[in-house]
Amino acid sequence: MSNRVEPPILLSRLMTFVFVSMLVVLGVLVLTLYNMYPLDRPQVFFLLSAPKNDLNVILSEMVPNDENMKIYKKTFLREYIRARNEILPNAREMRTKWGNDIDGIVYSWSTPEIYNQLTQTNMWKAWMSELPDFEFSCSVEFDNGAIEPLNEETNEYTIKFLYFCADSNRQMDKKEYKIRIKLDMDEGTKMKWSDRFNNPLGIHVSEYVIESGNGDPLDTGYLAGNVE
Repeated sequence: MSNRVEPPILLSRLMTFVFVSMLVVLGVLVLTLYNMYPLDRPQVFFLLSAPKNDLNVILSEMVPNDENMKIYKKTFLREYIRARNEILPNAREMRTKWGNDIDGIVYSWSTPEIYNQLTQTNMWKAWMSELPDFEFSCSVEFDNGAIEPLNEETNEYTIKFLYFCADSNRQMDKKEYKIRIKLDMDEGTKMKWSDRFNNPLGIHVSEYVIESGNGDPLDTGYLAGNVE
């Protein structure tokens, strides 16, 4: 009878064991999570591969030639026209694309003066200030020869494109616009570190003039046609 453990004492010992076990498990979990997210510590990784005697590796610097630059500029102009004028039925994407932070493509590709022109359009104000109460989208189409150089030495070009908008009920007729654009890509142009992915060469649109189409597409497009 003297070796008998009373129920209160047995329960106390059991609770102590459970508590200690919980502390050990908690410690292991904390240690595991810490090792899973070593964000504050540098780590070194080694890539091992079998030697290849018949493989030659040549290191060289790629310098863009004139033809490559012409192709790059034309691609840049197309993407700029799309980014500035296309409308997506998604408020978050539109506000990101047209915003003035590091994710704003038009902002990253434009001089401050040209971006300010965008912010004066009816469409920009509708998306960035208060959302339209109807869903619609606007598209840009290019024909062959849509981009023509005016003066390649001063990086001036004209771009023709078809613009049309639609919602679930109707689609507007396609309208042709002609835009004159000048690119700013002087040697030594400063570029923010955050822009290096969207604009690796630091090109900016310094002139954006609507030569035909009766006004800016973002003023004379679908939104203008829905104002009572």
